[in-house]
Amino acid sequence: MKAAVLHERDGVPRYADFPDPVAGDGEVIVEVLAVAVENVDREVAAGRHYAGHAMMPELPAIPCFDGIGRLPDGRVVGFGNPRAPYGALAERTVVAEGAYGPIPDGIDPAIGTVLATAITGMSMKTAGGLQPGETVLIQGATGVAGRLAVRIARLLGAGRVIASGRDDARLRALGADAIINTAVSDEELATAYANERSDVVLDFLWGRPTEILLKSLIPSGFSFAPPTRLVQVGESAGVDLTLPASALRTSGVEIFGAARGLSGGGMAEVYGQVIAWTLAGELTFDLERVPLSDIESAWQRTDLHGRRLVVEP
Repeated sequence: MKAAVLHERDGVPRYADFPDPVAGDGEVIVEVLAVAVENVDREVAAGRHYAGHAMMPELPAIPCFDGIGRLPDGRVVGFGNPRAPYGALAERTVVAEGAYGPIPDGIDPAIGTVLATAITGMSMKTAGGLQPGETVLIQGATGVAGRLAVRIARLLGAGRVIASGRDDARLRALGADAIINTAVSDEELATAYANERSDVVLDFLWGRPTEILLKSLIPSGFSFAPPTRLVQVGESAGVDLTLPASALRTSGVEIFGAARGLSGGGMAEVYGQVIAWTLAGELTFDLERVPLSDIESAWQRTDLHGRRLVVEP
């Protein structure tokens, strides 16, 4: 079969022949229909992800670890965790029985690859408790997940949407009510945050911008600030920040992880809502579709500007 084959850490996968997978006991062959290539896939392939060697212990191997495919009985499913060295970027892969879930009729397989990103955006409600009419700040809004989160905020009834990032032109194109450019001095950024307070922050950045944001919420005098619920999702601006005690004591800040509220029936409810919006055309996705044969050049692209790269074998 044809596949994207990685021969060295931090290398580029190349379109090449690879042995066909053979299902063992408790396994099933999946015909791959679409795979989204995300930053985490590149980190694993480069050996920089903490779980990289466990997911790809030997080379040569095929990158990417989930996608949309068709089972031998014709069902279209989302699958995950193929058996190494068979990743998702191939014509076929092999997964454990049950390591897949149904994709509803009417959902384009390429769209199916990014539904999880939409579920992450829903954490502004499930974790942060966003209510209709409230103000939400999408911290890091120009990436794939951030752009989608702006749309989800509108669908959830946010009264005001603020978008932050490093590119004014791309921020304005999102149609947010206000934008905050994070590529300014610390003092300017703190002032911008102070002037645009929000009820909920969906944070894809962490690091320096979020540290400045949290400090900007500290009251200047002895008072109790209105609550701000911050949902931690990503760390594209840094893995650490300094959090002074005063940034929590009377600032009204509450910090939650994105998985809060998804246990029990929470995930099913969120998934159902995302599917309903998608089928109705209310929630749209920015994709860059490429054939598997173009994986070498596609893997190295830097011009996607908020579009998700989706490979279709």
